[in-house]
Amino acid sequence: MILKRLFDFMFALFLILLFFGIVLICIFVATIDTKSFGLFFQERVGQYGKPFKIFKIKTVNDTTKDVSSYGAFLRKSKLDELPQLLNILLGQMSFAGPRPDIPGYYDKLQGEERKILALKPGLTSEASIKYANEEELLKQHDNPLAFNDSVIFPDKVKMNLEYYFKRSILLDLQIILRTVFRY
Repeated sequence: MILKRLFDFMFALFLILLFFGIVLICIFVATIDTKSFGLFFQERVGQYGKPFKIFKIKTVNDTTKDVSSYGAFLRKSKLDELPQLLNILLGQMSFAGPRPDIPGYYDKLQGEERKILALKPGLTSEASIKYANEEELLKQHDNPLAFNDSVIFPDKVKMNLEYYFKRSILLDLQIILRTVFRY
């Protein structure tokens, strides 16, 4: 796992330097668009169930609670996720691993499924590739929370548990490449 951490640190540092200007511009425009600071912080469940603050570019206006067209662009392009490179640099996340969720999901797993908590949350995963259109998928259901809790989340758990048992640097690179070429 030292190799994975070294890869994460070096690649995150490289990408932060490469995309620094783009991230600053996106945060600046998000600040104007949302009429509040354009960086968003939210508690997520990390490795071993330890909470951490995830960084994202803000896409929702605090007053209207709506996603703007600029915010929708950020979400669709995944540019809102770029600040998570800092989470990777800090060692809170990895490039590949289960996407970090809000409290009440991964931290509530039981039995063998709790093995997922031994993994660092990832910027991407097999589940995030499969559910890249999760927001649109949830909008198609009368009760999106129930659909998430009964269909999507259990499928993500299954996929992330499979990743737990198969994980390797090669698999991580495959997931990263599949993510990059999907968008």
